[in-house]
This record gives sequence, C-alpha cells and structure tokens, in this order.
Amino acid sequence: MNYLADGFVQAFSLLAALDPETFAAVWASVKTTALALTAAAVLGIPAGFALGYGRFPGRRALRLASDTLLAFPTVLIGLLVYAFVSRRGPLGEFGLLFTIAGMAIGSAILAMPIAVSLTAQAVESLDPRVRETALTLGAGKARLALACLSETRYQIMLAMVSAFGRVITEVGIAMMLGGNIKWETRTITTAIALETGKGDFARGIALGFVLLAIAFAVNAMLIALRRKAAR
Repeated sequence: MNYLADGFVQAFSLLAALDPETFAAVWASVKTTALALTAAAVLGIPAGFALGYGRFPGRRALRLASDTLLAFPTVLIGLLVYAFVSRRGPLGEFGLLFTIAGMAIGSAILAMPIAVSLTAQAVESLDPRVRETALTLGAGKARLALACLSETRYQIMLAMVSAFGRVITEVGIAMMLGGNIKWETRTITTAIALETGKGDFARGIALGFVLLAIAFAVNAMLIALRRKAAR
C-alpha cells in the first residue's frame, strides 16, 4: 500500500507546483467542454423550448427522439463523428480529427439531447398560471414566450450544468476524436486512463483530484439551482 501513499504525496506536489503537463490536460478539457456547451446551448435551448412550448405536427415524435438520444452510446457518437471528420470522410478537408474542435463536435452531440430534453421538460412543467397571468396582462405571443422562458431560466441552467458534468467526464469520445495527444488533445479523463495504465499513479491521482473538485463544484451548482427553481 506504500505506492498509494507515495502516489497521493506526489499528486499534491504536482498540483502545488502547477505541473505543466497536468494542467495542459485540464486546459484541454476546459476548452473542449466550453466549446461543446456553447454549441449545445445555442442550438439545444431554442430547440428544447420549441418542443416544450409549441404545438405542431410531429412534436411528440421529436420529443421521443430527443429523450431516446439521452442514452445514445458515446462510443457510437465517437465512431460516427470519426467517420465524418477523418480524411476519407465528407469533412476530412477541414482537418478536425485529433483536434480540440473535433472533440468538441462529438461532445456537443453528446450534450445536445440533454439541453433539448431537459429544457422541453422545464417548459412543459411550467405552472399554467404563468401563461394565464401573462395573457390577462395583455401579453402578445412574443411577450408570452419570453415570460415562459424567464420563468424556466433556472431549470434551463440546471440542464446546462447537467450537460457540463456529462461532457467533462467523457472518455470514449475524447479518446477516439482527440487521439490523446500529449500537450494538445489529452484531457483529464484520457490522461487518467493513460497514466494509470503506465503505472504513473501520482499524475493520475492529481488529475483525479481536479476532476473530483469539478464534480463537487457541479453538484453544488445543481443543488443551488434546484433550490432556486423550487421557489
């Protein structure tokens, strides 16, 4: 068990010294997650709001598809995106494979159903009195939609925090589309897998501490948002 104790000691030393290799993996994870969540928010929140708020043909089928994609295998996402961005794929000319952008595309696809489904659920569960009150006050269609969006803002933020937690802990997509390239596309999760396989427990534990800290921060945000949404 001495190697575990030594690993923890060395891990704290790496973090205290701001080890460049360790924090390069952290930075790669942050950039990938930020890009993915931006894309998921820009596309997913309006789509989810339309699904939850609107009434149009095919809505239920789209809602079912979005909910089903919540369980979409991440390895399959990586495989499909790989086929598109590889040299032989239709997007091969853009050189996205084994880049942060390529990983972000796969991660955005992973986050999109979360943003869409949870946003739609938030709008669907909105108190009917909100619409009634807005209509009573003379709100038009646009003002009514904005009022509903405002009332569900905490639930929508909750959806994006959930998507963040899902994306930053992903391994398969990052490994397949990023290639786990040192200093470039090696993320926290892929670095932990690699360093543990090499027997470098110290770096793996150090990155594990960072991931654990992120998990605590995400859970704290989730709790705070749930409390605000329940008010």
